[in-house]
Amino acid sequence: MEGKKVYNEEEIKKFHIPRWIEIPEIDLYIDQVVSLLDNNLSNFIKSDDEKKEKAVTKTMINNYVKNGVIKPPVAKKYSRSHIAHLFVIFILKQIYSIDEIKKLLKLAIETSPVDQSYNRFCSELEKAIKMTFTGENYINNNRLSQEQYLLRNVVQSFANKLYVQKVFLDN
Repeated sequence: MEGKKVYNEEEIKKFHIPRWIEIPEIDLYIDQVVSLLDNNLSNFIKSDDEKKEKAVTKTMINNYVKNGVIKPPVAKKYSRSHIAHLFVIFILKQIYSIDEIKKLLKLAIETSPVDQSYNRFCSELEKAIKMTFTGENYINNNRLSQEQYLLRNVVQSFANKLYVQKVFLDN
């Protein structure tokens, strides 16, 4: 694996989740929401079904509404707040259960306005991805091989999830 990259470095450097102000101000129908989310996330998240090309589907969104993860749309239209919630849900569902995500969203909204919580999430996510993929402090200084750095990230992802579960979700 030494010297071999299995990702597009430029794509990682450009990784961006639309901030609150970049989400359409007008309410969108579900097909528009699916398109917006899929265009922004399809390169970074896996779909639930490997056979499906889309990482985001209407069925998934409808299930989140049905299960109370997000509020129902108004007149079949989704607001900026709905879309922000959906960005977070689709990213976090890669590692957390839907019940865990509900708790995390509730905490975020209780502690800050939705727009601030969402923008903070986007910013922290982008920083974490860039730091993780570049690994400059470890790989470039020849302190860790790519294999060692990969192992560090594997165990760190477990440790991070365990921390969130034990400190907040298991309460």
